[in-house]
Amino acid sequence: MKNCKILVIDDESRMRKLVRDFLTKKEYEVLEASNGEEAMEIFYEDKDIDLLILDVMMPKMDGWEVCREVRKTSRVPIIMLTAKADERDELLGFELGVDEYVTKPFSPKILVARVEAILRRSSVNTDDGIIKVGDITMNKNAHEVFVGDKPIELSFKEFELLAYFIENQGIALSRERILNNVWNYDYFGDARTIDTHVKKLRNKMGERGEYIKTIWGMGYKFEVSKE
Repeated sequence: MKNCKILVIDDESRMRKLVRDFLTKKEYEVLEASNGEEAMEIFYEDKDIDLLILDVMMPKMDGWEVCREVRKTSRVPIIMLTAKADERDELLGFELGVDEYVTKPFSPKILVARVEAILRRSSVNTDDGIIKVGDITMNKNAHEVFVGDKPIELSFKEFELLAYFIENQGIALSRERILNNVWNYDYFGDARTIDTHVKKLRNKMGERGEYIKTIWGMGYKFEVSKE
């Protein structure tokens, strides 16, 4: 995870310094932007950015606008920072393709742990990273999924959720277990977030969405029907 490049976007210089200091201790390369417009200029100029840490409330161009703009061309992981603990904001973030959602004030060490976890999940492995199950082919290295010979476009979190299902096929998974493994920390929001992601995933998988079985009152199980 060393030498990954992270863009920190926050209009508060004190907050940027705090995050930068903790990240540089872990040997990450840190770029900074004080508003959304500056962030987009840096993002378009530098094609090697591995992750964004993005504040919601900023002048000129807020975090939501930045997220929308980034998602037009990139699936780079995004961690959203906000001073508001509002469920609607959190759900909007996931709708826009945010991968993690952190409410201020937060522990810098916890933030770094989440950065490490998300970069670890999105890093390229040394093997070919190809998984085949039923009509699903997943290339974890290339971040590609095919249903039959048809590619499907998944957000970073949808991709990770499908990978977790496939790697645990046949096992009944509670919502709590899915949150703790896919989101990789003790998630204190509404567990219905998982239901929203599963619904989108099933829709994108078409008929093969039936591989994801609902276990009422508990969670889900990925199981390929034997014909």
